[in-house]
Amino acid sequence: MDKQTTTAAVLTFPARIVPVEADENVASVIQVLQDQLQLAREGKLRSVAVVTVSNDGDAIGTEWSCTNGDVTSLIGKLAVLSHDLIAARN
Repeated sequence: MDKQTTTAAVLTFPARIVPVEADENVASVIQVLQDQLQLAREGKLRSVAVVTVSNDGDAIGTEWSCTNGDVTSLIGKLAVLSHDLIAARN
């Protein structure tokens, strides 16, 4: 079987870096996540719970990573956080 050699021209394009301006809400979310990632890298976290709400307020998601005994504690802390958020909103 004959092998065919093909050549291709590679075109380079100049890099176009467009600065992205994040609003305060986006910057806050990113900062919170970065803080948690840093703690995880330092081995200072045992468990994490995350609650997310979409821009339209419709979709709410929860994710967690925890040891077996931490589930109850995380639920309690999320309940307290929920009450604090509701009180702050009023």
